[in-house]
Amino acid sequence: MRELGEFALIERINKGRVQAPGVLLGPGDDAALVAAPDGRFVVTTDMLVQDRHFRLDWSSAEDIGRKAIAQNAADVVAMGAVPSAFVVALGCPADTPLELIDGLADGMWAEAARAGASIAGGDLVRSRDLVLSVTAFGDLRGRAPRTRAGARVGDTIAVAGRLGWSAAGLAVLTAGAEAAAFAEVLAAHRVPQPPYTSVLDALQLPGADDLHALTDVSDGLLADLGHMAESSGVAMDLDAAAVADPALDPIAALLDADAAQWILTGGEDHAFAATWAAGAALPTGWRAIGRVCAGHGVTVGGVPWSGSAGWESFGGVDSAVADEPR
Repeated sequence: MRELGEFALIERINKGRVQAPGVLLGPGDDAALVAAPDGRFVVTTDMLVQDRHFRLDWSSAEDIGRKAIAQNAADVVAMGAVPSAFVVALGCPADTPLELIDGLADGMWAEAARAGASIAGGDLVRSRDLVLSVTAFGDLRGRAPRTRAGARVGDTIAVAGRLGWSAAGLAVLTAGAEAAAFAEVLAAHRVPQPPYTSVLDALQLPGADDLHALTDVSDGLLADLGHMAESSGVAMDLDAAAVADPALDPIAALLDADAAQWILTGGEDHAFAATWAAGAALPTGWRAIGRVCAGHGVTVGGVPWSGSAGWESFGGVDSAVADEPR
């Protein structure tokens, strides 16, 4: 980085990249220009800090780049919007190898393309540790946003995507277990795969109005449904059998762990959770896991969950010491 310099690096990162249709003016000026066809846009931002949210000895640069974009794209989609553009601020030490920056850029662009968008610009600064801050924009395409506040008593709670796989991969890395035996959960931890199309396709179906509330599962299923229940003024009860994933049981047994803990509190898979009108047919990719009830809080089989419900940014200690990177 020190030898190449900031502006040469910006040129290197952007060379040959093609912007998505939503980006009217990309890198090269004082700011980007992003379309907002219906007069509104959804915007979110998220930050990843080395040894708190990722470790370079656990993930490749490309993995980290993909993860940075995926967690922001998932937030945009969780509002019912189509990702249109990302801007990225990168802080890194001056002696950072160019190959690492190339990997980050390739990963970010690959995930941005999977989400149907592109990287419209950003910033580079010198910092002690590697830090990635991503801002994402989304287009609602004339639809009303889907928020956490729309759940109604009697609704079906459903999810799209896998739960607990990222937490299982983290448990493998923390335990120092033999990687080859756990390749799939390790991949799920390193690069989340939000099922963007499960949400966006459902919003184009005739029964889209049956989708009342929506969120992505980033902090843990119980934690994120807890936010939804509070915002909506309702309670939620999960069916333990419906939530369970038998594919995780052998891994949990090998690690002497609890697969239910991973599924209910693990987070970072960036699956989507929603409530659908009672009796509504769930679209492809969605499965029912519970019911919205009168009251408050989230229960599993009618019983409150004991212990942590999910991730808390200022809880515990830094991942570099003993805590899990999130």
